[in-house]
Amino acid sequence: MGFRCGIVGLPNVGKSTIFNALTAAGAEVASYRFCTIQPNLGIVPVPDRRLEELARRIHPKKVVPTTLEFFDIAGLVKGASNGEGLGNQFLDHIRNVDAIAHVVRCFENKNVAHDFGSLDPVRDIEVVHTELILADLQTLEKRMAKIEKLHRVGVRESALELEVYHEVQHVLNRGQMAGKLNLSGEKKTIFTDLHLLTSKPIFFVANVDQNELKGEGNCLATLTTWAEAQGWKVVVICGDLEAELSELKEEERVEFRKELGLEGSSLERLIRVGYEILGLITFYTTVSSELRAWTVPRGTPAPKAAGKIHSDMERGFIRAETISFEDFIACGSEHLAKERGLLRSEGRDYLVQDGDIIHFRFNA
Repeated sequence: MGFRCGIVGLPNVGKSTIFNALTAAGAEVASYRFCTIQPNLGIVPVPDRRLEELARRIHPKKVVPTTLEFFDIAGLVKGASNGEGLGNQFLDHIRNVDAIAHVVRCFENKNVAHDFGSLDPVRDIEVVHTELILADLQTLEKRMAKIEKLHRVGVRESALELEVYHEVQHVLNRGQMAGKLNLSGEKKTIFTDLHLLTSKPIFFVANVDQNELKGEGNCLATLTTWAEAQGWKVVVICGDLEAELSELKEEERVEFRKELGLEGSSLERLIRVGYEILGLITFYTTVSSELRAWTVPRGTPAPKAAGKIHSDMERGFIRAETISFEDFIACGSEHLAKERGLLRSEGRDYLVQDGDIIHFRFNA
């Protein structure tokens, strides 16, 4: 699996429209609050041009891409951390995702109500972020109450936990996301175990109309300028347009996007940003006539990557026979790559690189 992505935002910003465009899942779309009561789940194959090229060269019987899970979650309103709207029911749904795609409304539509009656992307973002911060403070207070009891009776490990909790609390009380903290070692382990909402990588999906796409509005410019200043990424998607494009043939979709100056599909652009902020890479295996893509964090050691396939392969790891995608394509086959000395034998310390084609050798 590539990664799990939660789609969040205020009501009526087009979350379900975008979810359907990305996944073809057919989730209910309506111009009223909370038409999404339970989270919609969509699993889509990750578009991968390298995988397609390898398949054309190798002719495997089976090609298995890595996948991406989308969770479309009910709209978050002001006061959600205290139970307004669907409140914590909403918030609980995003605790287990890897990244959050925060959909921001950048389109005018008199038939679709806006919670605050006007377009203001920065204000809307701050409302959602405030609710996430307040929810995290509640989580932290509950955890601190338990650990303080342990600290009073002399549990040694509790001192470091309390130290981390106070650091997190200080950041949240300043209105900042917990992800701003840069912890390491035992402190990082304690922090990760909190499963805080604001610790997750976030990027923004600007749901625009065609006027904004043509540069005839100022909402998108306001959002991108603000996000760039904060160090956050923005993916631009026209939800209504994507819904129309989904009914066309692939060739027609490609041509239409070119006319609008859009590079690749919305799904491809969203995945590219997701992989970037999560630091993910893809490697490939060819076993028993099956070509398969795998996703791991950048800097993953070869044994750990083997464990992604099966735990026995990690435990019994011997070596990784590796060739880069570029070398494979240049040679045309694994046999020629081996003859030219481009097939490498890597040990336990080898860090898997993006595009590696790997045969893992291991003792069962």
